[in-house]
Formats: sequence, structure tokens, C-alpha cells
Amino acid sequence: MARPGPARLALVLALGAAAGLGLLYALRRQRRNRPWRSGSAGKCPGQRAENAAGGSRRRDCVLIRTQAPVEAGDGVACTSLLTRIEQVEVLSRLDFVLKNIEELRQEVEELRNSLQGLASEIVGEVKSHLEEAQKVTRRKRYVFSRERSDSTGSSSIYFTASSGAINTDDAESEGGYSTANAESDYDRESERESEEGEDEVSCETVRTARKDSLDLVNEDETTLILDSTVEEELEQLLQQADQLHDGNEQEKREGFQLLLNSKLAYKDHKSFLWRLIRAYSDLYDITEDADEKKSYASDGKEEAEAAIQKGDQSSECHQWYAILCGQLSEHENIQKRIQTGFIFKEHIDKAISLKPDDPRSYYLLGRWCYQVSHLGWLEKKTASALFETPPNATVQDALQNFLKVEELNPGFSKAGRVYIAKCYRDLGNNSAATHWLNLASELPVITKEDEESKRELEDMQAIPEE
Repeated sequence: MARPGPARLALVLALGAAAGLGLLYALRRQRRNRPWRSGSAGKCPGQRAENAAGGSRRRDCVLIRTQAPVEAGDGVACTSLLTRIEQVEVLSRLDFVLKNIEELRQEVEELRNSLQGLASEIVGEVKSHLEEAQKVTRRKRYVFSRERSDSTGSSSIYFTASSGAINTDDAESEGGYSTANAESDYDRESERESEEGEDEVSCETVRTARKDSLDLVNEDETTLILDSTVEEELEQLLQQADQLHDGNEQEKREGFQLLLNSKLAYKDHKSFLWRLIRAYSDLYDITEDADEKKSYASDGKEEAEAAIQKGDQSSECHQWYAILCGQLSEHENIQKRIQTGFIFKEHIDKAISLKPDDPRSYYLLGRWCYQVSHLGWLEKKTASALFETPPNATVQDALQNFLKVEELNPGFSKAGRVYIAKCYRDLGNNSAATHWLNLASELPVITKEDEESKRELEDMQAIPEE
């Protein structure tokens, strides 16, 4: 309910005052028109007139009996008559006043509760700001410098000079000796007091520095505990994301949503960012609608660009950026695809330089070499016309990269072994192609690319051996 404004509060009070005045006015008018006095039967003239009229007006009147004041006599009773119309009017006004008073009470109660809640929020915010300010203050490290003269050395020099003067001047008078001795005692006393004051200041400084050091140590320990807690939570999140990535389409969607919901908390962690980029690529693979596929590829590419700008030392960020560039190029023209090919190669080379033992990077580079070696006539002419040095790669280059994948991780993927068989077939080595087709048939289908490779494998099973 909205808070009552000043206008509404004034209206309620005015209505209540009007109802009270109306009631008083009705009572005074009845008393003026029908004055009562004590009688033998204790009845008012209006009542006697009503009896004489045969009770014709009894139905339209209401008797209100009141007790007269003690000073008026022996408990003289009187009655005043109010018509039913006046009674209904008075009662309706009273009901209206009571209803508005009840509503006003409820609104005041709600206003009080809301003010209490607002006060609690303000207190909480002030406390949080004060705690943050204290943390920042504690993190500041002060250098306590203390300049202190060597009082012992100064005293030694002074006493050495005094002793020398006393020993060499034997002819001094007793008064002169006493004066010098008194001055010497006074100076020693002054130095002692200054040393004691200096020691007190030094001790206080040491205690303050020690306290600040302890506060800093405690603060550092708290920070380490919080950092370790965040790292543990992040590690659990990444493990869950990896499991969902290896699952079915529904699990991939859940993994994408999980990472997207945690973006604000872990947006500065490279291990989180490249998994989020990978999730965009997963959604591209499992989505059928062309517009949605392009949207996922474009959004994922933007996330990868932002991650690389934060720090380009993550091999996985470069790797999945190249993948999303390739996926997005499938929805663009020939010129864009060729330009994307250069970008793809650049980031895969960067990923290999950062992490030379990652088989996925060599697999992607092998695919790039294989596709470039099989460019059509139109694509080659377009690349030669647009670029001074068009992309160039051979089937042998592709084969070397695919074999590197098997060297680093045997059985890395079904598609990788099918590509090795295709390379050997293109090079004319059908026996080796058949051998790798048999090896590929032993591996399970995991990704969508493996499903496509399985169909190619079945078509290539008929390759004859030499």
C-alpha cells in the first residue's frame, strides 16, 4: 500500500471532525426544540405528546435516555428523540470515520516497518563501507623511520672532556669546582630525562609497528583463505563444465548456461573464459537453425577477442577463437572465408607456440592444411587476386600434423584417423589408408564431426590395396 500523503491525512481528520460536529449539532437541536424538565412521572413533554398522538410517531423516533447530573435532583431521567434518518446519517459518518482511522493506522504501521527496513539497509551499507575502508587502510604498509642520536656516545664524549678539564686544572678553587660539578650534574640529569622520553617514544613506535604488522599478517592470511576458497569453487565449476561438455546435447546446453551465469564472478580467470568460448562453439554445433548458429559463432568470437585482449598467453583462448572464426566463415562469402583462413592460421600457430604438446592445435592445423590443399579453382583465383601471398599448404603438410596428433595422443579422435586415411589415399598409398581406416573404426563416435567422419569411413572402406 502506498504511503499516506499529507492531503489524505488532512481529509481523514476533516471527515472525523465533521462527523463529530454533526452529532453534536443534532443533539443540541433536539434539546432546543424539546426542553425537558422534571415531572411527576419523570417524562419529557415530547414523550407525553407522543402518547397523546396514539404512538403515530413512535416508529420514526428513537429514545435516547440519559442520566441527569446529580446537582439537578434525585436522578431525574430524560429522553431525547432522534429520527431514524438522523440516526442512520450519524452512524454512517461514524463508520466512515472508523474505517478511515483503521486504514490510516495500517498505513502508518506499514510506513513504520518500511522506515525500519530502510534504516537497516542504510546501517548495513555503512558497515560494509567502513569494513572496506578498514581493509584498504590495513593494506597500506607504512615505513616507520626513527632518527635517534646515540645518547650513550654523547655522554661519553661529554664526560671525557669534563674529566680532562678536572684533571688538568688542579689550581681551581673549591667554589669553581662545585659550580662545574653542579652544572655537570644538571646536564647529566637533562640527558637522562631526554633519553628516557626518547626510549618511551621508541617503545611506543615499536609497539605500534608490531601491532600494524600483526594486523597486516592477519589480513594477508584472511586474503589467502578467501583466495583459496574462490579457487576451490572455480575448480569445482570447471570440472562440472568439462563433464557437461563431454555429455549429450542437453548437457552441453546446461554447461553453457552454467558458465554464462558465472561470468561476472570469474570473468578475469583465463581457465574460465576459454571454457565459456568453447561452450559457444558447442551450441553452434548442436543448433540446427542457421541464424542461431551464426549468432552463437559471432557472440563466441566476441568473447574470445575480449579474453585475448585481457591477456594473449592462453593457448586455449587462441585455439577456440580460431575455431569460432572458422565456424562464422561458413556463413560468409568467399572473400571473407579466405581472410578468415589467414586469421585461423595465425591463432593456431600462436596456440602451438604457447602449448606445443596440445594435440587439438595440431589437429586443427592439419585440417587447415588439408582444406587449403583442396581449394577449388575459383577460390585459388580469388585468393591470388585479393592477397599478395595467398594461403598455401599441401596434403603432406596436413598428414604431418595429423600424425603429430597421434604421436601426442594416440586415438585422439575418430575424425583425425579418417583424415590420415584420406591423406594417404590422396598420396596414393592405399594400404596405409586402409590401415588407418581400420584404426578409425575402432574408436567411438563422440562429436558431431566424428559422425560425419563415420559416413566418410564407410564410403572409403572399398579402397583396394595395392
